[in-house]
Amino acid sequence: MVGIGTPLMWSLFAAFVLIALLVDFLALNRQGAHRVSIREAAIWSLVWVAVSFAFVGWLWWHLGGAGTDAAARQAANTRALEFVTGYLVEKALAVDNIFVFLMLFTYFAVPAEFQKRVLMIGILGALLLRAVMILIGAWLIAQFHWILYVFGVFLVFTGVKMWWAAGQEPDLEGNPALKWVRARFKIAPGYDGERFFTVVDGVRMATPLLVVIVLIGIVDVIFAVDSIPAIFAITTDPFIVLTSNVFAILGLRAMYFLLAGMHERFHLLSYGLAIVLVAIGAKMLLVDLYKIPVVWSLGFTATVLAATMLLSLRIPPRGRGGGAYPFGARKAESPPARP
Repeated sequence: MVGIGTPLMWSLFAAFVLIALLVDFLALNRQGAHRVSIREAAIWSLVWVAVSFAFVGWLWWHLGGAGTDAAARQAANTRALEFVTGYLVEKALAVDNIFVFLMLFTYFAVPAEFQKRVLMIGILGALLLRAVMILIGAWLIAQFHWILYVFGVFLVFTGVKMWWAAGQEPDLEGNPALKWVRARFKIAPGYDGERFFTVVDGVRMATPLLVVIVLIGIVDVIFAVDSIPAIFAITTDPFIVLTSNVFAILGLRAMYFLLAGMHERFHLLSYGLAIVLVAIGAKMLLVDLYKIPVVWSLGFTATVLAATMLLSLRIPPRGRGGGAYPFGARKAESPPARP
């Protein structure tokens, strides 16, 4: 599939991502295990958002958005809007992802000072997974145009399912992924620092931290399956698809610590996400009949998400449910803190 990405643009983007991850890892090792403050999380969240919009500004300029060629300006405006729309959708889906991370950390009583490293590993896995799935998706769309309709139906189904599951408590104890992990690992009764394996009474066991890492990897797969079709409904340009995804994910760790204490305030966000996914799926199903302008998609997405967040602040939650989780059904009682 042909896109705007040139070898130089791909190389510069890859170099930026590697440098950003290297800086993050060096900072993580230097700071060691520590509790991330709201102030630190807010600063890093603003930094990542600023970097993302600096990138789209550079992209707009590079494509001729500031030039005199009308066709180049229009193309630059379209690509910039596609990036912002895709970034906004992926960022909103990442918020739901964050609520699942919070659920896992709470269930396994992960100490606050260990959560930063776990999230870093989870983000690395998400980046690699998204890159592979986006390349596969781009190839499928280039080879089989009808796959767009499959993606559209899947998004509508996902949106309806998310609406139905919104506000329900997850049942981790009966979750098949957790059962699969327990069947394959001997799990220690407690943590041993940031180690993934420990020895208890002469027996080598996995710590609960490793279980959390595995479950976060499974969550990454589930959310990637939802989000990749959503971004392809906005644009089929591989460069825009990948860059908007990556920039949304890079700020995920900081956003987790910023929103971890406010998850119940946005209890209606899952309903907004459900509406957005259904609308994006419908747009994909109509792709050969009517091409909905990108600016309309951006306006609709921003309006729905902003409205559900504002309504969340005005309407108190009826229960403790915080979103649509991929783990499913209701749970009346709180699960134990340890596996």
